[in-house]
Amino acid sequence: MQGKIVKGIAGFYYVNVDGILYECKAKGVFRKDHRKPLVGDDVLLEVLDEEKKTGNVTELLPRKSELIRPAVANVDQGMVIFAMTSPSPNLNLLDRFLIMMDRQKLPCLICFNKMDLDDGKLMETYRSAYEKSGHPLLFVSAKEGTGLKELRAFLEGKTTTVAGPSGVGKSSLINHLLGEMAMETGSLSAKIDRGKHTTRHSELLRIDQDSFIFDTPGFSSLEVMDLEKEELAAYYEEFVPYEKFCRFGGCSHVTEPVCGIRQAVETGEIPRIRYENYCQLYGELKSKRKY
Repeated sequence: MQGKIVKGIAGFYYVNVDGILYECKAKGVFRKDHRKPLVGDDVLLEVLDEEKKTGNVTELLPRKSELIRPAVANVDQGMVIFAMTSPSPNLNLLDRFLIMMDRQKLPCLICFNKMDLDDGKLMETYRSAYEKSGHPLLFVSAKEGTGLKELRAFLEGKTTTVAGPSGVGKSSLINHLLGEMAMETGSLSAKIDRGKHTTRHSELLRIDQDSFIFDTPGFSSLEVMDLEKEELAAYYEEFVPYEKFCRFGGCSHVTEPVCGIRQAVETGEIPRIRYENYCQLYGELKSKRKY
């Protein structure tokens, strides 16, 4: 029997087979081969008790992709959700998430929720900061339903991993997206004790026939310490056109006297907030210990 792991917790894997959820353990062969099932994995299972809906995962089917953070499989794209305000977005944290997705070669969508709280200036501030970042940018309101049609179009036919800090309205937005699938999701969630407000484990949810989202735990900090400082600028797409104006090869874009990036910041061609985030991250990477 073939199914898809929609949640894993405490050594149990919950496998969805045509809308029926089986609570499974993984066979010992996986541990011997140093392979661990992930949420999103397509698997084969054997049913141990049809009445209790229990079974064993016997085989992992080939993955088309695998993420390390968050640890999920078979993902097409990422989406990071921040609030426009309440809480005010930590744009340095947003940059870290984008870099993390880029390093895992996953396209990523930026979504600002709580558009209904915008004073008329916030949207333009965030748009000007990220419109040249190479990442699609959407503004929505889960409360009023604004922008959800456009968001659905980005998610259609794909499996998307969704993350964001706590308090940004991620759960409300996901519930809107689930729409008519919410009843099915609710029945599955009851069995696996899905939290109402706080996601502690990654869970795969079905938006429609061929569109899925991974609801992953919220985050308040992210490290990018597995990156070398010389690599960082490559993750700021808006820097690329101006690097040719740097006098020195290998320019750090932080202290050099003739730097195309710094000049573009002064003329407003590169958003200052993005450059300041870059400098902060560069400083962290520069000071990291070498072992």
